[in-house]
Amino acid sequence: MNSGDQVLFETDRLRVRRIGDADVDALFAVYGDAEAMIWVDEGKPIDRDGCIRWVEVTRRNYATRGYGMSALQDRASGRVIGFCGIVHPGNQPEAEIKYALLRSHWGQGLATEAVRGMLAYGLRELGLREVIATTSPENAASHRVLLKAGMQESWMRRNEDGSLTRVFAWRGGEAENAGS
Repeated sequence: MNSGDQVLFETDRLRVRRIGDADVDALFAVYGDAEAMIWVDEGKPIDRDGCIRWVEVTRRNYATRGYGMSALQDRASGRVIGFCGIVHPGNQPEAEIKYALLRSHWGQGLATEAVRGMLAYGLRELGLREVIATTSPENAASHRVLLKAGMQESWMRRNEDGSLTRVFAWRGGEAENAGS
């Protein structure tokens, strides 16, 4: 079985599975979109070679931690519409949830559905009792997604360059009780 064939869980509208080599084009469609990437990492799109490296890093994360980024497939069409996963950026000790969708799928509740599902999966299958998320203080749409998914606003973190990052936290079991 190709690692990209392993389904982790399903939600009402999404099939969430491990990323494989065949996902490079879908990664590039999401992370190569300069307008969408304004809120991700340094705010710059990732080129195709970067997407290939991302698959390699994700494969190593699966091997060493048992988890990493995952592909979000629309259950109706089978098309990959985004990515969501639990990672440790820069090898930070805290597990952190990340997500990004094609802009054509924004505003439909799919990010909230993916984050809720990933948090529940992390608790149920991986035993993760605490997960954080980080956002730009100005990214109100992501704040709403994270709050609806059961995360709580926690603190503002000052970065090395002096900028601020808003940190959200989740503790096992709280996501299942969150409102929609």
